[in-house]
Amino acid sequence: MIPRGKQLLVRISGCWKPLFRGRYLIVTNTVICGGMLAAGDCVQQTRERRRDPAKMRDWFRTGRMFAVGCSMGPFLHYWYLYLDRIFVGKALKTVSKKVLIDQLVASPTLGAWYFVGMGVMEGHTVEDSWDEFKAKFWEFYKASITHISTADWCVWPAAQMINFYFLPSKFRVLYVNIITLGWDTYLSYLKHRVSPLISLLVHVHSTWQRLFGRWCLGSRSNLKTTSHFYLKHMGWHGGVGW
Repeated sequence: MIPRGKQLLVRISGCWKPLFRGRYLIVTNTVICGGMLAAGDCVQQTRERRRDPAKMRDWFRTGRMFAVGCSMGPFLHYWYLYLDRIFVGKALKTVSKKVLIDQLVASPTLGAWYFVGMGVMEGHTVEDSWDEFKAKFWEFYKASITHISTADWCVWPAAQMINFYFLPSKFRVLYVNIITLGWDTYLSYLKHRVSPLISLLVHVHSTWQRLFGRWCLGSRSNLKTTSHFYLKHMGWHGGVGW
């Protein structure tokens, strides 16, 4: 007779195994990508609220992170299948090729996808979203010591060596998203941080509203739009994060 505890484990195993087979795998990978990116945003917003207790949690922002993460899921699903089909085997040379191509192709592609997708869902134009990605590209792509101890070139090669060498193809997207919870938190920070100049403008705007009423300067969103337009056309591309 099978012990009751072992029966429970067998039942749980029977529930999750189909999720990583056949036509369900792409759905699983899609939901995992969206869920982990949303989880990273939740962690980042918790950190922001600790610094500023008056700040309200923005669930619409988390929803946008979930949506853009889900949109990346099918790409990652087919991308890893493609790499495994082109580069067969686990020889060090083969795995190294996979890691290099993943780093040179998939990483910047998904970075642009993230910033443009989030920008469009926030109501910005594709052009403005692309400008934001270009302004933040190198901070996204290489080490950014002041914000996170290791970034794209420090984290991914080592993580992907483990991914391509030890794991079967069906678990690649799950592994990557578990490893990248901290990275997803950093992406949320990088996308939504407010530059010191914009913080000053918003503070001045709020002060004028308290003193003279809303008719003086309009809404906060209008101020953001005006400030972004001004900074962009004055030639300043320091990465305005909204």
